[in-house]
Amino acid sequence: MADARVSKWLPKFRHDIVGIRFALNVFIATGIVWYVLEHIADTNPIWAIASMIAASEPQVTEAVRMFRSRIINVLVGCAVGLIFVVIGGPSEWKLPLGLAVTVLISSYVIHIQTMWRQAPITAAIVIAAGLSSHSELSSVEHGLHKVAEVLFGCFVGLMVSWLMSKVWPLAKKAAVSEP
Repeated sequence: MADARVSKWLPKFRHDIVGIRFALNVFIATGIVWYVLEHIADTNPIWAIASMIAASEPQVTEAVRMFRSRIINVLVGCAVGLIFVVIGGPSEWKLPLGLAVTVLISSYVIHIQTMWRQAPITAAIVIAAGLSSHSELSSVEHGLHKVAEVLFGCFVGLMVSWLMSKVWPLAKKAAVSEP
């Protein structure tokens, strides 16, 4: 009786190692991103770590697809964000308007649905940096710095996924994920 109740609440474990491999990818990549940005670049690595996780994937082909989609949407968000920082003036409406414009461009012009939310997230980072800075130049510099951190995290996530695929290849059967 007790065994039936316990097994009902325990998760059903798959018999492959994709989850372990993903955890190891994230562990290694987080260590790299944290060390480089915290100790060498002397900056807070949290945005880069979030981007690294989103770009990490046990399957390299999927990691490349996520990386490509993320990079394109980051660049769209960065461009729109910088435009709003430079021409937007000191308005509190700059952030919601900039995000709405970014979503429209990402949805109707770029058409890359994978990671399409990244465009307005990046625009928010850039515009918010502009709202908190005292000059237009420092706003642009701070926004570009944050975008560089995001791009660095994406790159590290992809590279660790690629290296792990060489060191510890997954079997084709383990590569298929369940819905």
